[in-house]
Amino acid sequence: MTAALVLFSGGQDSTTCLAWALDRCERVETIGFSYGQRHAIELDQRAILREKLAAMKPAWRRSLGDDHTLDLSALGAISDTAMTREIEIVADEKGLPNTFVPGRNLIFLAFAAALAYRRGLTRIVGGMCETDFSGYPDCRDDAIKAMQVALNIGMESRFVLETPLMWKTKAATWALAQATGGEALVNVIVEDTHTCYLGERGALHAWGRGCGQCPACRLRAEGFSKWKSG
Repeated sequence: MTAALVLFSGGQDSTTCLAWALDRCERVETIGFSYGQRHAIELDQRAILREKLAAMKPAWRRSLGDDHTLDLSALGAISDTAMTREIEIVADEKGLPNTFVPGRNLIFLAFAAALAYRRGLTRIVGGMCETDFSGYPDCRDDAIKAMQVALNIGMESRFVLETPLMWKTKAATWALAQATGGEALVNVIVEDTHTCYLGERGALHAWGRGCGQCPACRLRAEGFSKWKSG
């Protein structure tokens, strides 16, 4: 891997993926999306996280390239979900949480590929995960593989969509962070990443900041506990 574009939200998973890419690539750029998300505070953390990761290893600083933030507010405008509206987080009759933003990851990947095409980046790295996820269909391996085919046909390219967390539990994601960047990376993820769907930073828990009650906080806290208990 020589050049990669990382889908970087400012959350735990994307930060772990950024470190993973920095460990493997000569040049790594990042892309974030502003789509009217309820937890837009995650975007504020991105610059902080990029600088802290760059400070961890000289090789990471050399590899870390430009950052890009795209305005996809139209996605939020057409999405009536708990991720884009001040409504209660519940599950529908199929068990799918109303935090699911239809088409979000597919749209993210399409815009990321368009940017990667222009920037000469052949690898696109995302934190999608089928093992520990909230039931989102666009996080599944089949969806990512199908999107890779569509992008390569539509752009006559040879993009590779990398999903290093696809088959990892949240506990294994914590373990990957430690294996990649040691306790320094784990501490940055705890203190500076943002995952809480409600956008709450609040008190610092052992696993990070957040409301502690939303699905994202619960999944993160449970994964941290399982990882620590070994």
